[in-house]
Amino acid sequence: MVSGDGRLLLTDLLAHRAEEQPESPALVVADVGTISFGEWDRRSNAVARALIDRGVPSGHRVGLLFDERDWIDLGVAWCAVMRAGCVAVPLSGRLAPAEVRHALADCSVTAVLHGSGTEPPGVGAWRATPAELDQGEDGPVRRDVNPGGLAQIIYTSGTTGRAKGVGATHANLAYGVSTHPRRRKLSHSRHFLHAFPIGSNAGQTMLVNALDARPAALTLPRFTPARFARLIESFGAGTVFVVPAMAIELLNARVQDRYDLSSVRLLGSTAASLPPAVAAGLAKAFPKATIVNYYTSTEAAPAQTVMIVDPERPASVGRPSSGGDLKIVREDGRAAGIGEQGEVWMRSPAGTRAYYRDRRLTDDIFRDGWVRMGDVGYLDRDGYLYLVDRESDVIKSGAHKVSTLQVEAALYEHPSVAEAAVVGVRHPVLDRVTAAAVVTRSPVTAADLRTFLMDRLARHELPSRLLFVTELPKNHLGKVMKSRLRDLLERPADGST
Repeated sequence: MVSGDGRLLLTDLLAHRAEEQPESPALVVADVGTISFGEWDRRSNAVARALIDRGVPSGHRVGLLFDERDWIDLGVAWCAVMRAGCVAVPLSGRLAPAEVRHALADCSVTAVLHGSGTEPPGVGAWRATPAELDQGEDGPVRRDVNPGGLAQIIYTSGTTGRAKGVGATHANLAYGVSTHPRRRKLSHSRHFLHAFPIGSNAGQTMLVNALDARPAALTLPRFTPARFARLIESFGAGTVFVVPAMAIELLNARVQDRYDLSSVRLLGSTAASLPPAVAAGLAKAFPKATIVNYYTSTEAAPAQTVMIVDPERPASVGRPSSGGDLKIVREDGRAAGIGEQGEVWMRSPAGTRAYYRDRRLTDDIFRDGWVRMGDVGYLDRDGYLYLVDRESDVIKSGAHKVSTLQVEAALYEHPSVAEAAVVGVRHPVLDRVTAAAVVTRSPVTAADLRTFLMDRLARHELPSRLLFVTELPKNHLGKVMKSRLRDLLERPADGST
């Protein structure tokens, strides 16, 4: 496969790594297996040729349905689809059948490649496992691929509604990668560890890292704090990536008391806001690691901000990286001043993504190279970004606007609080007031929590209701489903005040 204008594609990078380091491990799935760059390249060529031989036209969509044991087969299938000039649609086997059917129908897939344990629901497309297709001819596939052509469609997490397909070009996915060994990322590590779900933007970024970074990508079929920490110790992982929900579980389990975590030099968190108290806890649990917060979205990637956690700016999510840019836009469309709140907009030299087959929504969110993030934030004098809340989560309570992130951050400061989430619930006079669901790690009363919060929050920010729960409702990406939480908090229940 060759690109139409000579620009490097991800599959070109795989071929280069296979030639340069054919025996080096590329992907490692704990207790499942390992694949080298040479084998990854060979198998993806064979599957790409099988797709072409079966008549799948260039540009057609191919669903990839795998569970977390199947990262190796996913990597093979993903590169094969792109090599064949088709569009990869990665989906997690943990999704409900109705969610899978929606995604596959929404993008009109021609074929579905799947894991041995993830039979696709009924769709009008032929299906096969990579193992059924990779036994044929495995020489290089020669199908011209346009770097500006669609390469992948990722479906959003659906926390605010039905999941939407976000398309990315080959050039967008390959932005910043290099064949030069001295430009390999994460050079301090032999393995980087993550437990992101298949089909997520974070998960696909880990596949890009597997191709572009120096260390091998290490993952595990199912995240638990003990399993994750055990892998850090046994592999000496130098880089670790988590979402905040995983970070909270690691801290609550106090894995640092039972496992050697001293190999970790970089711990990155992404996909949701990292409460300052959690960041501080990570710094204590991983004393030799630099704690980094990454802020991006499926729509905005690879645009992102990067923040090395700084006690002087504990709530900031950082400044743009990799040549990206951001601005704060007021409701009247003008640029906000320093410290003035507005909507966060981001852009990247890689060019924007787009919603698949939704021109109206694309035109609303993607503006002249900028991406509207849907978050309210502000910049300080040094250009550091601070998030106030999701626009849809800001609570309008009487004459006040309340940030749920600020209330959650205050709750996380209490030593008995393991997890917390805040939403607005209906009120007959004020329209909305704050309400919080709390998971505790040790006994605490609602009265004690209220007293604690009164020293940290304004009166209108204090939760009108505190509900103690055993767990927060989350999706397969670990994000709190605030619509479900709101339903829970708006009906009478035991354990609340």
